[in-house]
Amino acid sequence: MPDSSLSADRPTGSGDHLRDILRLAVPASVEGVVQLVFNFLAQLIVATLGATAVAAVGFSNNVTLLLIFTLGTLGSGAGILVARAHGAGDRGAVARTSGTALLLAAALTLALVAGLHAFAAPVLRTLGAPAELTEAATPFFQVALLSVPLIVLSVVAGSVLRSLEQPRVPMLATFAAAAVNVALGYALVHGAAGLPRLGLAGAAWGALGGQALRVGLLGWFLYGRRGVIAPAWSGLGAGGRVLIRELLHLSLPLAATQLAWSGGNLLYALLLARLGTAALAGVQIASTLEGIFVVASFGLVPAATALIGQAVGQRDEQLARERARAVERFGLVTGVAFGVLFALTALALPALYPGVGAQVREIALGAILINAAVQVVKVANMVRGGGVLPSGSDTRGVLIGDAVSAFAVGLPLAYLLAFGLDLGVWGVLIARVLEEIVKVAIFTWRAKRLSWGAVVAGQAALPAAAD
Repeated sequence: MPDSSLSADRPTGSGDHLRDILRLAVPASVEGVVQLVFNFLAQLIVATLGATAVAAVGFSNNVTLLLIFTLGTLGSGAGILVARAHGAGDRGAVARTSGTALLLAAALTLALVAGLHAFAAPVLRTLGAPAELTEAATPFFQVALLSVPLIVLSVVAGSVLRSLEQPRVPMLATFAAAAVNVALGYALVHGAAGLPRLGLAGAAWGALGGQALRVGLLGWFLYGRRGVIAPAWSGLGAGGRVLIRELLHLSLPLAATQLAWSGGNLLYALLLARLGTAALAGVQIASTLEGIFVVASFGLVPAATALIGQAVGQRDEQLARERARAVERFGLVTGVAFGVLFALTALALPALYPGVGAQVREIALGAILINAAVQVVKVANMVRGGGVLPSGSDTRGVLIGDAVSAFAVGLPLAYLLAFGLDLGVWGVLIARVLEEIVKVAIFTWRAKRLSWGAVVAGQAALPAAAD
């Protein structure tokens, strides 16, 4: 529901910005942390099956996450447009944008997943998975693909709710889904509570059950008997085409960005797989732990989307600029703080992963310390690339930053350092650090070029075109 504290005539001092940021960011960050903590628990369950199982899940996840992150950008586009409509007080536009984004997400995701599911093993082999990994990963991958449409719909619905100042709803839905994921996954992996023992595939079935619950809860809150919006979509008339075009204008460059980012992650995984199962498993463990602390700052992204979008909807150029700067400054604080906490997790590796072997733990230790040192840079990139630049309609800048840093810097250096200079897994990790540094330079340059006056003027022209 609308919050009167965000009216156009409210005070706009730094304390007010911080309160608004925290009110929207904290639930989203808590949601992300809890989800990743449960994902970490799910990884511990998988780790009891050995290093090959951990590596198989990591390789499969690089494919499914590519789909989730790419198609989930419809949620980013919808969140920006919903925030602008909400700021302008146009509830009809809120309903049409939400419904259109959900329908597009469902149609596109189901079509892609159906094709990949039918050819799961050939896809993994084509992407370069070794025979041992392909055999272990295929049953898990086939079930994990079924979760993708549900996750994408949840991402879109969650983005809409956060832009409507309801961040606690997706948070609570995620709590419930994550708990089901771990409990059901454990029971199916090990055959507990009278359920069949499915091994690695059981972890994927547990995740599917949790995601079905999450999308059901979010759909009920959006469109149920007391839903916050009415079911609607844009249609295909003149006004509908304007809305769809604007949604795609924001979402497609972000989708290309996420495709480049996820594709880059997959190529990194292929390089690590070439270095051996131990390298892939060790980096996967570090990445899972890192995600818990990076995502603690994730709430700044939907906070930026909602607060900047509402300012644009209110036609307040100065307020949009102030909120963008406030979110960026707060991201520096959280990046440093959570980076230190992430580094401390290295002390717990022997207790958390006793069954993966000393070599895997040694690689995980190095990866943790290297990535913790640059977490503040990663958070800055996340805030600017996920929140500030898209809210300023500079999705092209996000694409440039991600593509150039990964494919012109990170991946070529990773290959050169790992194989040309024989640095192995450490060469890959160093290359990823340099990638983040180049990216932050590009994003900073693009952020300084933003013209909030032009963004506000462009938004002012939209309602007339859409009617």
